[in-house]
Amino acid sequence: MRYAFFITIFVLLQLFSLGAALSLQWWLQPWTTTTLQTAVMVTIFIITNSLLLLSVKRVFANSYRWVSSWMLFMHFMVLTALLISLLYGGYWLIVTLSDGTISNASVSNASVIAFGLRVLALLIFIGLFIYALYSAYVPVVRKKTININKPMVGQLRIAVASDLHIGRLFGSGAIDRLRRLVVQSEADILLMPGDIMDDNTEAFTAYDMQANLTELCASLPYGVYATLGNHDLYGHEQPISYSLRSAGVHLLNDDVVCLTHQDQPIWLVGRFDNHKRERVATTELLAQVNVDEPIILLDHRPSDIVEHSQLPIDLQVAGHTHNGQVFPANFIVSAINRLGYGYEAIGHGHFVVSSGYGFWGIPFRLGSRSEIWLITLSGK
Repeated sequence: MRYAFFITIFVLLQLFSLGAALSLQWWLQPWTTTTLQTAVMVTIFIITNSLLLLSVKRVFANSYRWVSSWMLFMHFMVLTALLISLLYGGYWLIVTLSDGTISNASVSNASVIAFGLRVLALLIFIGLFIYALYSAYVPVVRKKTININKPMVGQLRIAVASDLHIGRLFGSGAIDRLRRLVVQSEADILLMPGDIMDDNTEAFTAYDMQANLTELCASLPYGVYATLGNHDLYGHEQPISYSLRSAGVHLLNDDVVCLTHQDQPIWLVGRFDNHKRERVATTELLAQVNVDEPIILLDHRPSDIVEHSQLPIDLQVAGHTHNGQVFPANFIVSAINRLGYGYEAIGHGHFVVSSGYGFWGIPFRLGSRSEIWLITLSGK
């Protein structure tokens, strides 16, 4: 499996390199010679494969971020070229249909058009980076009202923030912003279904983010409940768990807890991510609760939604997919998951898969958005 993954990444990087090189060659064409055009092609392939080799050899820390950043740079170059091609093709189509032929004036203005297209390409390229950075750091609040098929007194306002990936690029400011959002939304409780830390607690400790997380936990009537995701289990489970609990986060690692909301029991069930092979089956956890009362499940990945839809679970919240994070990966996410992103009522329950509050690797999103969900839960 690991070799298949590496081969896939290698092939994708070569394809991105080819597309980026051709795009850059086109952009530089008016000012370059054939020799320089060849040099551009060779240089891009050298950069790509050098970064890949350094990443595989783990020559420097966070080398995957360098590869991801370079891949995104090439991806945006290809997207820019495609957009320009569509605009250019549309322009000539309009000219041809309106005049019946391409006029001499149009041909004589070809150099002006070519220059204008290159200026537009540069603006689009820069615009993609600005928009992707904005989408990663400026969250939206998705609101959803869900009525479950069980008796329930009043309403419970649930904030959901998955995939924070707290680290050097997403830290104290992001935690404080989350606190302001949940307070403004008048949430009763915050659920965080996994990938809370970005692999370890180094940045969390170095920048004293525990104080920020403690404030977040204290700002909600019922506090913060969370489960661990795959990035919380990559060798640093114990320090991550300790840091979260010290800040006041209630961890539900294959565990259940009963809340009392307006004198009515509401069950929270939390599972380890399936990276932990010995995790407890959902049916075993449900054996510890009263299935006639409202049940909310936190499960990092949405991979078991079909099975869970046949169980007496009223609401499951998940994350993990990031909704692809960068277009067109969102289409892949939708293709391989029963529910890769968003909300759907399936079987006996309701399911919400968030694109995440933070991001993985690099601070860019395209075709997805940093978000929290505000779910108003009520009964029949």
